[in-house]
Amino acid sequence: MADRVSDFLAQWAAERPDLDVTPMGVIGRLARASELMSRGIQTYFVEHGLQQGQFDVLATLRRSGRPFTLTPGALADSTMRSQAAMTNRLAGLETKGLIERKMDPDNRRSVLVSLTDEGLELVDRVVTGHVENERELLAPLTGAEQERLAGLLEKLLTGSGDIARD
Repeated sequence: MADRVSDFLAQWAAERPDLDVTPMGVIGRLARASELMSRGIQTYFVEHGLQQGQFDVLATLRRSGRPFTLTPGALADSTMRSQAAMTNRLAGLETKGLIERKMDPDNRRSVLVSLTDEGLELVDRVVTGHVENERELLAPLTGAEQERLAGLLEKLLTGSGDIARD
């Protein structure tokens, strides 16, 4: 069964048989898969009153372990976002009562971000459904195929020089 990318590749093959468009197939499918997966993930988070970026912050704090506290810079690094984007996310989460920001007692120029009890309860509940949602999104692939794909993508990302640094 062919996908839309196969149609585009067939058109190129007909018009430019001299051109090896194999990279277009890989990149096109990665982009399409990313778009579809992101849409499915975002839909799940919206059902729980969150944006994906907000969940990323909550999940990063949760997986950091007790006391579920990090600096805004560490959060930005861990979620691969800019400090400005992090500031907006933190403000929204603080308004919802899911995180709190406090001055670092060891460094008065620094702020610490912590999960509130409500934030901890929410992220623990949402992450379970999130993993199940991702499992459903990947259902066309067997477990072994998912592992192989993950390994190939890791190889691509770690071997891509400047691309992997972003």
